[in-house]
Amino acid sequence: MGSKVSAAPTLAVIRRRLAKPRPTRDPRAQLLANLEGAASPAFIEMLDRPGRPASVLLALLERPSGFTVLLTERAAHLRDHAGQVSLPGGRLVAGETPTLAALREAEEEIGLPAATVAVLGSLDVLLTGTGFAITPVVGLVAGDEFAPTPDPREVASVFEVPLDLILDPGSISVAYLERLGSRFKTYELRHDQHRIWGATAAILWNFREVILDEES
Repeated sequence: MGSKVSAAPTLAVIRRRLAKPRPTRDPRAQLLANLEGAASPAFIEMLDRPGRPASVLLALLERPSGFTVLLTERAAHLRDHAGQVSLPGGRLVAGETPTLAALREAEEEIGLPAATVAVLGSLDVLLTGTGFAITPVVGLVAGDEFAPTPDPREVASVFEVPLDLILDPGSISVAYLERLGSRFKTYELRHDQHRIWGATAAILWNFREVILDEES
C-alpha cells in the first residue's frame, strides 16, 4: 500500500482503483481489531446483533484547484450527533440499495440531484460503535455549478475538503472513542475550523487506502 502520492490522481486513476477487486473485510472483525483492551458485555451484545444498514455518499467535485469532497455539519438541534461533521446519508428504507439510499439522502439533505451524480464505486462496509453498518458510495458530481441547498432540519452547513488534504499522509491522525464501556481506535482530520472524526474520518481513511494503492 502506498504511503505517498507524487501527484493528485486523475479521474481515470480514481475510477480504476475503485473498480479493482478488493478482499472483503468483515466489518465486525475490523471493529474488534480496533478495540483497546477487552470488549464490554454491552459491546459484545451490540456486535451480536445485525448491523442496521445505512449508506453515505462520498461526493467528489472537480474544481479548478482540483477535486474536493463534500461534507456536512449536522444541525445543532438534532438528537443524535448534533453539530458533527458527516457525509450525506442515512438509513436504508425497505427495498433500497445502498446506492439508492445514499443518492436519496444527499438530495434530501443538501439538494444534490441524483441525476447529476455518476457512481464510481463503493468502499468497505463500516460497522460503527453505535451498531450501524454503513456502505460508503463514491460518486462524481457532474459539472462545477452545484450549489448546495441544505435542509435546515438536518444540516447546518455544507463545505468542501480538498482531496489533496485527505490524501496527505500526515493529515489523518489516530483518535479514540468510548462506546458501550469499550475504547476503540478511530481517526480524526482537521480542516479550517472543522473537526472531522469518528465514522466519517474512518471512511475518508479507507478512501485514501484505496486511492493510494500503487499496485492498481
